[in-house]
Amino acid sequence: MDFLQAQQHCQLQTGAELDFPFGPDLYVYKVKGKVFAILFANKTQCSINLKCDPDQAQALRDLFSAVRPGYHMNKKHWNTVVLDGSLPAGELQRQIEHSWQQVVAKLPRLQQKALALHASVSL
Repeated sequence: MDFLQAQQHCQLQTGAELDFPFGPDLYVYKVKGKVFAILFANKTQCSINLKCDPDQAQALRDLFSAVRPGYHMNKKHWNTVVLDGSLPAGELQRQIEHSWQQVVAKLPRLQQKALALHASVSL
């Protein structure tokens, strides 16, 4: 999965909002104002920061060389995934969806219900 594909998958998440609070090179995806992904690229590599269950975060780092502790993030709850093509596309999609779920799970129940309603209407 490349930068554009990761960007598109982030946008597919229910209630996803794109923001640029750190400048035009950092694509920050939020749900209800809470960050679930930060996608960035420089001349040498592209990567994405994703929220993750702490136990799963470490297991993913052990399993995939492209998954590292979150760059400029809480290392316990965030991973940085280098988009070098070594991670299967389905796995990166799963991690993006997991990140979104981690954030939504911490939202107030009313906001969670609104997202669920929006998702069912979108289908």
